Amino acid sequence: MRDTDLTTDELVGIANLLLVAGHETTANMLALGTFALLEHPAELEKLRADPELVENAVEELLRYLSIISAGVSRHAREDVEIGGVTVRAGETVVVSVPAVNRDERQYDDPHALLLDRPRGHHVAFGHGIHQCLGQQLARVEMAVGFTELLRRLPALELAVPAHEVPLRTDMSIYGVHRLPVTW
Repeated sequence: MRDTDLTTDELVGIANLLLVAGHETTANMLALGTFALLEHPAELEKLRADPELVENAVEELLRYLSIISAGVSRHAREDVEIGGVTVRAGETVVVSVPAVNRDERQYDDPHALLLDRPRGHHVAFGHGIHQCLGQQLARVEMAVGFTELLRRLPALELAVPAHEVPLRTDMSIYGVHRLPVTW
């Protein structure tokens, strides 16, 4: 066996990580994305009227919602200036995913949910070599999930006022505790 070969235990660990991490984040994204669509009826109607918009809608929901608020910490390898602040070699930096995904220099009207917005470069799945291995699977799951939800339940709406939907703000992954709906 070469030093670069993975053991069976390592492969099982990676598979478990992908399954568990992928389930938790994707399930929350589907529920939170549904909530966001129901809170923005004009955008929801765009998607209902044009199901081909679903892939773009998934990207916009990933940008808009940022279910992971703080990215993984990184250590500067060399001095670098960011936004007028010098980060010294060896210092730790934690990126705010919502702030990056709503950067006014990257997006027009960044705080609006616009399903037909031209696709930008959000960091919902990380960036560079630190990107989520399951991101393509998550995108497919969300596209199928939203498509089928709207196809099967065309009259879907919130069963309670939006301010009564309990949000998961007390956990590492942002989402909803429950999403009461009717159809």
